[in-house]
Amino acid sequence: MATSEDAAPANESTTAPLGTRGRVRLRRTALMAVPAVAVGAVLITLTAQGVLAAQFAISGMPFTVTADNLDGVGFEQFGSLDHMIEGSPNEGDTGGQVLVAVSAIKQAELTKLCQSVDLGGINLLIRAGDAGTPVTATDLTTDSDLLSGDASFKNIEIGGDASTYTKAGVKGLPGVFGQQADTVTIKNLRQHNYATTAGAFKLPNLRLSFSSEGC
Repeated sequence: MATSEDAAPANESTTAPLGTRGRVRLRRTALMAVPAVAVGAVLITLTAQGVLAAQFAISGMPFTVTADNLDGVGFEQFGSLDHMIEGSPNEGDTGGQVLVAVSAIKQAELTKLCQSVDLGGINLLIRAGDAGTPVTATDLTTDSDLLSGDASFKNIEIGGDASTYTKAGVKGLPGVFGQQADTVTIKNLRQHNYATTAGAFKLPNLRLSFSSEGC
């Protein structure tokens, strides 16, 4: 639901207390992509613990999501680290890990939704919400390394600890920089995603097809 910067890994070893074995906490540098209010994007680089944001092993094949308009109630955003399975053919030079910005929305509506994934010369294309009834989702989260659009927020808080957030019912790790707001609106939304989850997802006028062009 935006570009890249150099990130230097930082490892911190912790001596385990008595009665615990093999507990090692890894601290990793996470790249935070925070959409600016209305006009742009601010990239925040910080050190944070790695976490499975999507709570499943990602395939490592990114997909594009676009929408004419997104309206959300209860918004949070913070950085995280997604993981592929060990030895994934899609890991490339990433080591099987992808830095992402997690965007969480409690209740969302999307108009003219398009989703596409490049399968190697052919795109799997999904369209919905373009016949007068928008796509709706509850407890929606997206893990993105690129997000763009014209965004506006109501009662936004920037720079809070993501582990204290309550607007969307999702918590990041302690010490992770984030933002939250009562509402979010993004026009001309474009996302480059690695994962999406939702408690409920309704796609009126759904069409699935293959195409030489993506969204």
